[in-house]
Amino acid sequence: MDDRPVILLVGGKYADAVEQEFRARYDRDYRIETAVGLAAGLDHARSLVADGAQVAMIAAEHILADGTSIDLLQSVPAVVATARRVSLVAFEDFGDALADLRAAALRRDMDTFAMIPRGPRDEEFHTALIELLSEWGWSVGRPLVTVVDVVAEPGDRGAAAVRDLLDRLGFPHRDLTPDDDDAQEIAEAAGPGAELPLVRTLAGRVLSAATPAMVTEAIYDGFDTIPEGVIADVAIIGGGPAGLAAAVYAASEGLSTVMLERDAIGGQAGTSSMIRNYLGFPRGISGMRLAQRSRIQAGRFGARFFTGRPAIRLEPGPPNEPEHQHVHVTGAQLCARTVVIATGVTYRRLGVPGVDDLVGAGVYYGAATSMAREMQDRDVYIIGGGNSAGQAAVHLAKFAGAVTILVRRAGLAETMSDYLVREIEATPTIQVRTRTVVVDGGGDGRLQWLRLEDLDTGEPSKTLADGLFCLLGAEPDCSWLPEGLALDARGFVLTGRDVPRDSWVDGQPPASLETTVPGIFAVGDVRAGSMKRVASASGEGASVLPLVHAHLARVRAREFGG
Repeated sequence: MDDRPVILLVGGKYADAVEQEFRARYDRDYRIETAVGLAAGLDHARSLVADGAQVAMIAAEHILADGTSIDLLQSVPAVVATARRVSLVAFEDFGDALADLRAAALRRDMDTFAMIPRGPRDEEFHTALIELLSEWGWSVGRPLVTVVDVVAEPGDRGAAAVRDLLDRLGFPHRDLTPDDDDAQEIAEAAGPGAELPLVRTLAGRVLSAATPAMVTEAIYDGFDTIPEGVIADVAIIGGGPAGLAAAVYAASEGLSTVMLERDAIGGQAGTSSMIRNYLGFPRGISGMRLAQRSRIQAGRFGARFFTGRPAIRLEPGPPNEPEHQHVHVTGAQLCARTVVIATGVTYRRLGVPGVDDLVGAGVYYGAATSMAREMQDRDVYIIGGGNSAGQAAVHLAKFAGAVTILVRRAGLAETMSDYLVREIEATPTIQVRTRTVVVDGGGDGRLQWLRLEDLDTGEPSKTLADGLFCLLGAEPDCSWLPEGLALDARGFVLTGRDVPRDSWVDGQPPASLETTVPGIFAVGDVRAGSMKRVASASGEGASVLPLVHAHLARVRAREFGG
């Protein structure tokens, strides 16, 4: 049996040329199937699904004998919601079709459109296809080549947290039960007394009773490798888009750069299934892929990453040493001349005991994209009205039987980008319940039901639920910062002209992203007044570097008596 994922080509006038182009590039890894015309294409897709085939992509010529690619592709989600959808446009038809294609892409009737190659080596065409197939393979398909093994009993909450971390980092992994032959080998390597879950890393090290913090610390530099007496130019605390941008620019400009991240590098943005409004990615990019590329980019410039432990204290170095800051984590210390705080925010807890008791067993804080496959044909609820909630809903709708978004407000328009609101409205399996909150929930070992309350009438209702994803309002975690660093009433870090006037020096405020402590800067979501968007966080991370350089120059001048 051929179990390769399927690419279904629906042809028209150029069917032979299109098939030849796809077979030349993709026939080794994908099963190329063909059909001619709209009706035949949909029938063939239904047949493939009925046979249990994984349909990775449906690519259709725009001009078909019995319709257009738009007519076909907008009908595909009802047959196979996870397939990527591409309209293939002949060069001579492109001008006339462009307006309709753009409108269809805006409505999310397709993932993208591309011109049919007119000659060999049309790499722009294949780049568009490969990006879509890559995202399909990460979010839908199971990886065939893996770098990490996870051994656990089915339903192990600890193992689920580890898998979520690995998915967010973009590390393909293999899931094994203790009875699998390969698992026995891993258990022997772990030694007597080892506890599940077991994780074997790329380097071959086996972790017993593995936690996400243990795994991420094993992947990157361990804190015991921090050299004593070395003072970095920049320490970046937090590995979301703001911190990663700061790391890329700092390291690329020759500054010795270290990053501390308590969780997965990528932060909350790394959990986003697809970010469609990020500059430079017209077909969108997943949060995982954006974080992965940024992490690799910073690493290639020389930035070092230390993960798995949170920063717990920040204080100035001794007065008899060169001017710098000490960043403390449990059991270790980093020294740096400047510090960039980019810790972002965390999702608020729901505060409903029956629900919070089931975290990891049907209840998840954040998008938890790794769990989407587990929600196949199930009833899923999402709490939240921001972009993260909208992205999670659209992604989960490709798997779940029904997705319901619960929001306190009267609608989504105030808090969610318009493109996501339109996409949600165009997805028949997504329902939005406004002015509704969760007041109770429970189940036998995992989530099975929720009790909802209408905020206008006070009327409760009980509903079956297989999954609950909580993407509530966010709050900063700044309790570990020094007292002299000013925060606003909500706990966000104040910078620039927003800091209290009594902290200004000689009537001048700190630099725009500088805190009340010279040499300590704040960027991204943790900063008071920031936009709370991926692009703006990245922008602030890049913008902080001139301020870092200016502070380092002042420090050098003081050290050398200039």
